[in-house]
Amino acid sequence: MGELMEIRWHGRGGQGTVTAAKVLADACLSGGRHVQAFPEYGPERAGAPLRAYNRISQNPLRMHCPVVNPMVVAVVDASLLDAIDVADGATDDAVFVINTSKDPKDIRAKLKAKPSQKVYTVDASKIAIETIGRPLPNSTMLGAVNKATGIVSMEVLLADVQGSFGKKFAQKIIDGNLAAVKRGYEEVQLG
Repeated sequence: MGELMEIRWHGRGGQGTVTAAKVLADACLSGGRHVQAFPEYGPERAGAPLRAYNRISQNPLRMHCPVVNPMVVAVVDASLLDAIDVADGATDDAVFVINTSKDPKDIRAKLKAKPSQKVYTVDASKIAIETIGRPLPNSTMLGAVNKATGIVSMEVLLADVQGSFGKKFAQKIIDGNLAAVKRGYEEVQLG
């Protein structure tokens, strides 16, 4: 990782997008980095589009504004690809991680990604149903984003997922989320 990594998450209310950004920030903080995690949304209800952001750095972070030139774009709901330009402002070497069952090459074409940009796909919703029992793709996306970026060790990420979810949920739900993170990491595909 360079000196600064900026991530923009696109999702819909109720999918755990904001939670994913916060858990990733906690994991990076545990890994000794300076972090920010914050959402951008109004009084929308479940299903409304939203954005969340991460800034991760080796140095203290002094800027406090939305991420406009993300190095990583995580799309938690692929229907947003038809609704908004998720690639807007992405750096020339950006990494895209999309929750979809489609082939990465198809998504690359849809995004009109540059040859220098990487496009990953993972069927995070399917994995979530199989591991958690509900289509909450945030944990799976955490694993996929971690594989695509190498931002933090899996041990640290899993420990932070355990800690974050352990405060609120039964062990069965925690175990399902840990399995989702692992499968997201293992099953994400580069196109």
